[in-house]
Amino acid sequence: MANRRSKKGRAKEKETNWQERVIQIRRVSKVVKGGKKLSFRAIVVVGNERGQVGVGVGKAADVIGAVRKGVVDAKKHLIDVSLNKASSIAHITNGRSGGAKVIMRPAAPGTGVIAGGAVRTVLELAGIKNILAKQLGSNNPLNNARAAIDALEQIRTFSQVAREREIPLEQIYA
Repeated sequence: MANRRSKKGRAKEKETNWQERVIQIRRVSKVVKGGKKLSFRAIVVVGNERGQVGVGVGKAADVIGAVRKGVVDAKKHLIDVSLNKASSIAHITNGRSGGAKVIMRPAAPGTGVIAGGAVRTVLELAGIKNILAKQLGSNNPLNNARAAIDALEQIRTFSQVAREREIPLEQIYA
């Protein structure tokens, strides 16, 4: 019995620390034999503010169903982001998705999240507190959110680089 309670407690704990934000809800239509079929598309960002974030898209006949599907899709596409002590990223990085480009630069403590639109939401839910980001090209929220995810995936820490190069960590700092 004690094991069951502890598992349920952990499951509830995992569910409660996830935050979800809807970036966009758009009404879309599909032309079918009898006319137009209306549905809704929701773009959702899910994160735990501790280095995990994901972007998902859901489509359904009603808004609530679309958001629910978007959350499930976002949780399937979670990525891990390595944060430093200043709650920022380790180095400058670029991301692309479709026509959208995103440039991210680490910032000093106290700077805050300087970014716009969907990129800002992704960075905040990833737990990044100090960063500079700029969207270039497209202003499509879905492509910008995916470009931000792409940029965050490319970030590597010093220890990861040392492991990949098979050299000691001290040699990177020298």
